Amino acid sequence: MNNNRNNLPFTTTNYVTMLIGLAVILGGFLIMTFDTEEFGFGTLGLTVGPLIVVVGFVIEFWAIFRKPANS
Repeated sequence: MNNNRNNLPFTTTNYVTMLIGLAVILGGFLIMTFDTEEFGFGTLGLTVGPLIVVVGFVIEFWAIFRKPANS
């Protein structure tokens, strides 16, 4: 019965990394709102913000596919 707990797919590290990825994604969207150009056509809205969002999604995928160190 105790062996079932060790077979969980995610560890605490996975969940923490997922929360970090979510924070990075939200930060990217927040940066896009700081763009002062009309309709978001400035550097923040077209380049910096979307790149940070993509980095956040990469962190999310890495957190999901990461295997625990002990397996």
